[in-house]
Amino acid sequence: MNAIQIFDPAMCCNTGVCGVDVDQQLVSFSADLDWAKAQGVEVERYNLAQQPMAFAENSVVKAFLERSGAEGLPLILVKGEIALTGRYPQRAELARWAGISLLPVNAALSPDAGCCGGKKFC
Repeated sequence: MNAIQIFDPAMCCNTGVCGVDVDQQLVSFSADLDWAKAQGVEVERYNLAQQPMAFAENSVVKAFLERSGAEGLPLILVKGEIALTGRYPQRAELARWAGISLLPVNAALSPDAGCCGGKKFC
């Protein structure tokens, strides 16, 4: 499974889901990260305001900031390489990077099970 690192712009708290005017995009992304973590995905998240050394000590992130500035954040790394910049990923992207399915294991039906799990009539 691939480790995913998120380098957030400066925010008031770790997730940005705080205060009175919460960005819905951050709420959705936070829920998607919780889902990914529940699937066993290794996720590390850094906030520029609270963990500036994580940005300075990572050569990929440091070079990105020198080129694009903090305006280019968020920056998403997968296995240490840039996967996405300037926006937060969707759940499907997180799943693809982590090599996991979006569907729960028990939701997969056999080809002959049909829509009702093998029942003739729904």
